[in-house]
Amino acid sequence: MAVRLLLSCPPKPPSRTQNHSPSPNARFPLSFESRNFSDWCFIRRGLAVSVVSLTLALTLGSSPPGALSEAPPPPSRNPVLAGIANTKSWFQFYGDGFSIRVPPLFEDVMEPEEYTAGFSFYGDKAKPKTFAARFASPDRSEVVSVVIRPTNQLKITFLETKDITELGTLKEAAKIFVPGGANLYSARTIKIKEDESLRTYYFYEFGINTQRVALMTSVNSGKAYIVGAAAPENKWDDDGVKLRSAAISLSIV
Repeated sequence: MAVRLLLSCPPKPPSRTQNHSPSPNARFPLSFESRNFSDWCFIRRGLAVSVVSLTLALTLGSSPPGALSEAPPPPSRNPVLAGIANTKSWFQFYGDGFSIRVPPLFEDVMEPEEYTAGFSFYGDKAKPKTFAARFASPDRSEVVSVVIRPTNQLKITFLETKDITELGTLKEAAKIFVPGGANLYSARTIKIKEDESLRTYYFYEFGINTQRVALMTSVNSGKAYIVGAAAPENKWDDDGVKLRSAAISLSIV
């Protein structure tokens, strides 16, 4: 399951010599109130908008030593979607069919071999690409990951899926994107105007083990794009808005 993938692959510890941060770029700010399983519509102006549960490339399941407490702390006082940061100054990363905003000081933690995955050389069968993008905080305890999966791997279908709603309603799709046993704190349908139509995104925020995850997903041309931003529960009160904003910054391009 893609979400499990995001949660089970922690990034390597930071290198002592690695010290680079993304350069700033522009982004459309988002804000909205909290209501469980409600629909929200955001209108993009021009090209200003951009911004894991399948594999929650987030690394929920196993974080670096010391990143998680032995016992899960009490849940946040505001477990539902409480706010979104203005990500206008954040670096905008463009991947294969998507873009996201990367939180300040987060570093690219993709392994060299992951960049060539998905390509076939001399007739060899292409190796599946685990992550489409992956960024982590300096101590690697907080991770933002992107996973792309064919929608027919998520739900049996013989037709090319063009919209996330074809995988089910917000509540029905939670069975695909939210791991079993997780505590679901918030779920949203977000609609963004793109060209002449509205694209639908599903957003979920949940806790599993000692981790909190914000997940955003949408579908285009038979592929599901999933962004997961994860951190230990004991860091969510301080960094939850930042990570939630990174997840919601997903844009299909």
